[in-house]
Amino acid sequence: MAETPILVGVGDIINRNLGVHHAAEPAELMLDAITIALQDTGLTSDVITKLKTQIDSIDVVRTWTWPYPDLPGLLAERLGSTPKHSYCSPHAGNQPAKLVDEAARRVASGETKLAAVTGGEALASLAACAKAGVMPPPNWTPVDTPVTQVFAPSMDEMARGVGAKHKIGAPIQVYPLFENGLRALRGQSLEDNNAESAKLYAEFAQVANRTPLAWSFPRTAETEETIGRVSSRNRMICFPYPLLMNAFNTINLAGAVILTSVRYARELGIAQERWVYVLGGAGTQDSDNFWERPNFHSSPAISRTLDAGLEACGLSKADIDIYDFYSCFPIVPKLACLHLGLDILKPEKPITLLGGLTSFGGAGNNYSMHAITIMARKLRAGNGTNGLVLANGGVLTYQHVICLSSRLRAENRPYPARNPLPSMLSNDLVPETEESAEGEAIIETYTVDFDRKNEPVLGHVVGRLKSSNHRFVANHGDAATLKRLASRTEEPIGKSGYVRADGQQGRNLFFFESSARL
Repeated sequence: MAETPILVGVGDIINRNLGVHHAAEPAELMLDAITIALQDTGLTSDVITKLKTQIDSIDVVRTWTWPYPDLPGLLAERLGSTPKHSYCSPHAGNQPAKLVDEAARRVASGETKLAAVTGGEALASLAACAKAGVMPPPNWTPVDTPVTQVFAPSMDEMARGVGAKHKIGAPIQVYPLFENGLRALRGQSLEDNNAESAKLYAEFAQVANRTPLAWSFPRTAETEETIGRVSSRNRMICFPYPLLMNAFNTINLAGAVILTSVRYARELGIAQERWVYVLGGAGTQDSDNFWERPNFHSSPAISRTLDAGLEACGLSKADIDIYDFYSCFPIVPKLACLHLGLDILKPEKPITLLGGLTSFGGAGNNYSMHAITIMARKLRAGNGTNGLVLANGGVLTYQHVICLSSRLRAENRPYPARNPLPSMLSNDLVPETEESAEGEAIIETYTVDFDRKNEPVLGHVVGRLKSSNHRFVANHGDAATLKRLASRTEEPIGKSGYVRADGQQGRNLFFFESSARL
């Protein structure tokens, strides 16, 4: 007989003390979060001590902070458990929802009796230790690979192929390609688009300002004015996103959830008001290579994941009372809202419980774990019946949805036996890419890298050759082209120009004026 998976405990922890000798490593924070989640079941301390040893499934969202050789094994050792299942995910922000979905599936099949899913970061402490010249941080778990700097997902790690040749591939560069593309499709002016993003993130900042777990709490929330205006403290990173529209990852946060079956929860004596039903989930991904996406104004993976996630749970979008959309950059919640028919600035239902990765804090890959914990608390408190978390990773690449509820699945149907979506979407609409492009061209999307003085330094163009409609990636070819790409009033998308291959550097160069390319 299929079991019914439920969340019975959720836990979060934050370490705001940046003193070198208060630098708790990620494993310590995760263990604390697991302990808090076990305490959240309402069971006695003696029972909880025993339960720690009975956890038979441990999933860990991979941490950016510290390269543990076997983090699930380390946690199991410190808990005193010998899990049948242990797993550490790859790097990606979709992983919290995916791991909870998969743990629920194992509980439903009877493979797992008591599961812990956790993740956490201590990037703020690591940065403080690096600044103080105390590396490795005191008493952190020894690792084989020396850590000399604070990790961030940069172009060096993420660029490949055509992207690497043109020095583009980092999240701060690729998400803007989609924001610019969506803006042009919607016919927004650059000014109106910036105002929309600033207002959206100002609303998110207000949510974080009411959330004690947020890294920015209790500082005064950023406003539409401070978020939207480029300044010395809010410099442009990659157009159109200034700093306060980018994820902030230097935090110390961990979260954990405990899953079991209704049957075992009753056996343990966990009160029913602690139960939150995991209804199901779904997830997939678009191409890892941004230049192999069908367009730059949508995310097929987001659309398919939202639809399949709802269908797998027997729900429609009208049934959802609370959303939390991943929000490393404004484009992600915008795409989710547009697909679901929600107003971006005045949604009739909440679209963030945390306040976004800028104001709440990026939490590395683990942001959506905190969305799951807070959503569970909201549902327990009667603030809605059904909730949906959309977790995003990569460069608008990986997506996973998990749905939680205060009620059983409709007609008490069994938990989905598998992810309803393929691991990767195939798309026949992706144009061929010309690695060495030549001729008249039109801009499909673009972004511009800025330096710390708010000056544009490198333009990136994704365009189409007029002769073949093949796609290409290019950098700006001259100062005049860079200036026009960096304009805050002129829309470059749809404008014509010329592209030629730079044989010496192996990259393409784009020019607005034909005479400049000679």
